[in-house]
Amino acid sequence: MNDTQRDYKYDRAKAYVTELKEFYTHLISYLIMVPVFIFINYYTTSFPWAIFPIVGWGIGVFSHGAQTFGWNPLFNKDWEKRKIDELLRDDEF
Repeated sequence: MNDTQRDYKYDRAKAYVTELKEFYTHLISYLIMVPVFIFINYYTTSFPWAIFPIVGWGIGVFSHGAQTFGWNPLFNKDWEKRKIDELLRDDEF
C-alpha cells in the first residue's frame, strides 16, 4: 500500500469516526432528554404532549443512525447494482 492509499484510508476512517461520534452524541442527548420531557409533562399537564417531541426526535435519531451505519432498506447496494446493470443494458442510456 502506497502513501496515497494510506492517506486516503486514514482520511476515510477519520471521517467515519467523526460521524460515529456525532451520532452517539445525538443519541445520548436524546436519551437524556426523553425523561426530562416525560417529567415536565407529568408535572405540568394531563395532556401527553411529550410524545410529540419524543417521537419526532426519535425519528431524527433513527435516520441519523441509518445514515451513519449505512443502512437503507430501499436504496441499498443490491438496488444500486441492479439499477446500474439495468441502465447498462438500456440502449438509450
